[in-house]
Amino acid sequence: MKAQQQVISPQDIVILLKIIAIGNTSWFQNTLAESLRISQSEVSKSLMRSKYAGFLDASGKKVSRLALMEFLQFGIKYVFPQQPGALVRGIATAHSAPPLSNKIKSEEQYVWPSGKGTLRGQSILPLYASVVDAVIQDDNLYELLALVDAIRVGRAREKELAIQELKKRILDGE
Repeated sequence: MKAQQQVISPQDIVILLKIIAIGNTSWFQNTLAESLRISQSEVSKSLMRSKYAGFLDASGKKVSRLALMEFLQFGIKYVFPQQPGALVRGIATAHSAPPLSNKIKSEEQYVWPSGKGTLRGQSILPLYASVVDAVIQDDNLYELLALVDAIRVGRAREKELAIQELKKRILDGE
């Protein structure tokens, strides 16, 4: 039997950020699946990959915040790169969304393409398609994903501010 290489997928990062957004509240795979609009089997596979990669502890319930932050700071822009695309209507992300929109004023707007959005800007594909719907009901997750997008597509200043803000929310939030 051939051994299969374990590879982190974009939804793994979304699920880990959702667990962090939940805080100290206990969670179950089915509630994660519902809230993120990802199948329960996909959530189960994702949690196994995250345990294997060292992003979750042996129980599979607690995020290794330092490992995740290290990956977000140094790896995400290389593993899940993104380039701004065409002008579309959508939901603000990166420096166009809170919390960075309060600190950075820019004529350039970045959005996740969505008919539910009200902002017109350059298209940024989200880490996982279902997050556009999931963030409507979870402000904490929305801000975490927008900060991650600032690292993926931002310039030096946006990246630095995003990293500082993520460190506050991920490392100090333990």
